[in-house]
Amino acid sequence: MLQQRIHGIDEQEHLPSMLAADARELAHQLQEHQKKIFSPTAQKTMRLFGPAEAAAFIGIGEGYLRQIASEGHGPQPLSNGRRMYAVEDIERIRRVLDEGSKAGKYLPHRRAGEKLQVISVMNFKGGSGKTTTAAHLSQYLALRGYRVLAIDLDPQASLSALFGHQPELDVGEAETLYGAIRYENPRPVADIVRSTYTTNLHLIPGNLELMEFEHETPKAMIGGSAETLFFARIGEVLTTIESFYDIVVIDCPPQLGFLTMSALCAATSVLITVHPQMLDVMSMSQFLSMTSELMAVVEKAGGRTSYDWMRYLVTRFEPNDGPQSQMTGFMRAIFGNRMLLNAMVKSTAISDAGVTKQTLYEVERSQFIRGTYDRAMESLSLVNAEIEEMIRKVWGRK
Repeated sequence: MLQQRIHGIDEQEHLPSMLAADARELAHQLQEHQKKIFSPTAQKTMRLFGPAEAAAFIGIGEGYLRQIASEGHGPQPLSNGRRMYAVEDIERIRRVLDEGSKAGKYLPHRRAGEKLQVISVMNFKGGSGKTTTAAHLSQYLALRGYRVLAIDLDPQASLSALFGHQPELDVGEAETLYGAIRYENPRPVADIVRSTYTTNLHLIPGNLELMEFEHETPKAMIGGSAETLFFARIGEVLTTIESFYDIVVIDCPPQLGFLTMSALCAATSVLITVHPQMLDVMSMSQFLSMTSELMAVVEKAGGRTSYDWMRYLVTRFEPNDGPQSQMTGFMRAIFGNRMLLNAMVKSTAISDAGVTKQTLYEVERSQFIRGTYDRAMESLSLVNAEIEEMIRKVWGRK
């Protein structure tokens, strides 16, 4: 037995080889699993919305929506007389209403003098609901009629996968934001932007090549070869396409690197997600301290460090969990109005939707227990509406 143990110790395992082999096998199995649940020839689509949901997105009453639809501006009724609205139907009705009212009442695009809103969603610790928050916020704003660009800056590329772009299969070389911000031969960012299955929502996908920016930036800084400093590169490329969008939502990497710092300097607003448990809050304390120190350095070099707003969002919140409620109250006592009033509740509806790489706006209500779905959707709507209200306030709108 002792000889076997010694023999096992003597047989050293080469970590790089093991990790590479495991990565290849895992990627292969994930691709096979993806083919089973979502065939390569399939295209993601948004579900149809009932009258109440459609009216809420447009910002009118359900009775008024029925009137508009009966005048020929909505979808044809089903055999049971009920109308179900595609995203395209909602957008068409919004434009019809806008033509007959004060411009911009129903079509909420930016007006003259209103600056592009760039929201960086961030946290240092994984599992805080950062990507889920960014995905649902992007889709909500698009469904509300804003022109939205979602940027996946996380090399893990979960946001891209949620929006139907598999990082291993669908995203090639220089097809992430790295292609536009790299130091040699950058591509026009407009060539990298992709449309999605959601009207008004475009995407710049991510994959592992984003890590190249972390590796190349120190070399560029030492060699002095960069015309634009690293922290200004994202903001600079966004200026070339800002006229096409009202809001940009950036899903930042879960670490403090050059990508995250560049996203912070490009942002006009910052949303920090936090899971209300002691270890997560302790981790966030370190994250905030490190971020402030790095931002002070960037500020001295001319980077942007002032924002329209910065808020903390409690995610994966369980209202009946005593310690979580205590921790949330603890943070509210410290951060005050920098905490969003609403929290995103933990829900099996959201996590189950994520298994098939869908958001709550895409899955059918019938797939879940009605109460579970409704509670999750109510929480999601309250959080996103609160963020929308802050955006409109920055623009000076009521």
